[in-house]
Amino acid sequence: MNGVIALNKPTGLTSHDCVFKIRKILKTKKVGHTGTLDPEVTGVLPICVGEATKLIPYLTDDRKKYIGEITLGFSTATEDAHGEVIEEKKVDRIITRKEILDVFNKLTGEIQQTPPMYSAVKVNGKKLYEYARAGIEVERPTRTITIYELSLLDDRELYEGETISFKFEVFCSKGTYIRTLAVQMGEILGYPAHMSYLTRTKAGAFTINDCVTFEELEEKAVEGTLDQVMLSMEQALSDYPRLNVNKEDEAKVFNGSQFKNEMNVKEEEFIAVYNENERVIAMYSPNPKNPNMIKPTRVFHNQ
Repeated sequence: MNGVIALNKPTGLTSHDCVFKIRKILKTKKVGHTGTLDPEVTGVLPICVGEATKLIPYLTDDRKKYIGEITLGFSTATEDAHGEVIEEKKVDRIITRKEILDVFNKLTGEIQQTPPMYSAVKVNGKKLYEYARAGIEVERPTRTITIYELSLLDDRELYEGETISFKFEVFCSKGTYIRTLAVQMGEILGYPAHMSYLTRTKAGAFTINDCVTFEELEEKAVEGTLDQVMLSMEQALSDYPRLNVNKEDEAKVFNGSQFKNEMNVKEEEFIAVYNENERVIAMYSPNPKNPNMIKPTRVFHNQ
């Protein structure tokens, strides 16, 4: 059983909880998720099964799309609606649509983010949330992330009230914390803020329309029709640049050969390599010592 299940993750479960449930449904241990979604966050969570677990590093690297909601007026320790309130400042003026759109423009493109204390980012071998639960404040690494698109999902011209909420859609790179993005929006507008709602609508090649629920998965398992919801490794990698090879070059792939970087793929980017049967057989990336050549980072022998 090899492939990817696009799960519509319900609220209240960790990503690991989802893996555990799917292991029981499929009666197999070789199952893994492609990047953590917080328990309160719903939406697209690709789950890799069998040989497809080798895709996890590549699917985790993929770009994501979310629909979120920000609330201005108070901030929390966890930067979402479930943490302890740490700062309050009532919204004491009318905020215009233009102001919000200007903020969105400022936060589009490459920006700096410092991960929240309640996150799985590791510092000195421990996850930040472990320090946070112990009441220990540590220096967090600031990193560069990319916001490709940021749209306002609200048609109001004026926003007023002691607290103000509005929804937005964001298309972003790996490593982006939408909770932190909401806090950054608030900082620019002059108010403490937090993320009051979040759902992931796209992860790499998978959209919410590709997803199944646990209930649907259990039904398919009983019917013996799991193949109807198991997406192929080729579908999972369809967002990646592709290189087609003939039989002669396929043999070279399995021997670890390098090829010319004719697509000018940049360092830390990947190419999916396909054989004549349209099966993905490897992932390649530029050779750090010679970027004009690409070398295998993973070969799929069972394909």
